[in-house]
Amino acid sequence: MSETSRESGALTPALFLPGNFEFGEVPSTEGSSKPAPPAPQAPSLGPLAAFTGTFHGHGFNQIFRPDLGSTTKLPHPVRSDNLLELNLVSQTLSFSRPIGTVPNRGEDQPDIFLNGVGYLLTVTDITFPANPIGIHFEPGVWMNVPATTDPPEGNTLVRMASIPHGTTLNAQGTFRTFSGPPSIPPVSITPNIGRFPSQTASDSKTARIPQDLARFIKKGSITQAILDDPNTVLRNATAHQTILSTTALGVATNASSPLFSGGADDIAFLDGDPNVTEPNAQIPQMASFFWIETVQHALTVPAWTPGQPPLAIRAKAAHGPAPVFLVTPPSAVTTPRQLNVTSVQIQYSQKVIMNFNGILWPHVSVGTLVPDALIAVSPSQWG
Repeated sequence: MSETSRESGALTPALFLPGNFEFGEVPSTEGSSKPAPPAPQAPSLGPLAAFTGTFHGHGFNQIFRPDLGSTTKLPHPVRSDNLLELNLVSQTLSFSRPIGTVPNRGEDQPDIFLNGVGYLLTVTDITFPANPIGIHFEPGVWMNVPATTDPPEGNTLVRMASIPHGTTLNAQGTFRTFSGPPSIPPVSITPNIGRFPSQTASDSKTARIPQDLARFIKKGSITQAILDDPNTVLRNATAHQTILSTTALGVATNASSPLFSGGADDIAFLDGDPNVTEPNAQIPQMASFFWIETVQHALTVPAWTPGQPPLAIRAKAAHGPAPVFLVTPPSAVTTPRQLNVTSVQIQYSQKVIMNFNGILWPHVSVGTLVPDALIAVSPSQWG
């Protein structure tokens, strides 16, 4: 094989469903001589059908942290009650197989049936690649909810997540599919009272880690443009890609009307007191956007003779990791030729609001993820 090096590192499976597990309804025919009716077909996954297997990639994370009593020591000491942490990250997002038929019993509306997938997101800081540090571990579930009459809502999605710091999230939203690439809007990291000196990339003596961004500015990995709008990282990743179609998902803990309910809940330490008057770091809300993109790649297939091993060919990528395709030509390739193939790519942007010291602090995370497994190229794609 050629170009076999992988960028995700060794992955240990961490999300399992027992082989015989299938969510469904408990039968009411036990003890009857009549055979149980056949199980109904599982409800549609809708856009969640693209969430299969394992994806890996790179991204950027930003968070303002309370800094009273912190043990953080900066190269240039700064007196501040907050600290801006910036992370260049690698990420792995694994999905379970579909859960099956999940019945929701109704009182005013007949029962509805959901389907979805479990997931596990891990994020590792690689700002200094020689010292990778895990900074996020998130198990959760995505569910596809059919249209309902009580309440009167169309087809919706739900993302339910648990965060080790002590927060659980229930975020609802909708989706749409369209041709071409997404138009990703800007996202701001500025707190509700205005900008802080740590948001100036050229300031090397401010309350921030890393404190001196000179090397990152030179490489283009952390720049003023990225601090002003972290979604710049996502646009940079797709700037030279051919994206044929996009499905955009948007979910929030405080979803806009006609959606309602959902929310975020914290452990006592984060809320600070029963009335959340002096929180340590309460999470009042979260909103996230996911873009599921079909990306076209032009592979260059080298000379190949029947009987040789299949070819592992990595797609070209200007930024971040790229998918790897497993190519078995249907006949001899005497001179290199171009082959157009497609893959699924997931991009996301998430904004969490943290409440401490009477200020609302944005916590923004973005990422671009590609399939971790080799993507087999069908003989039909040779034309």
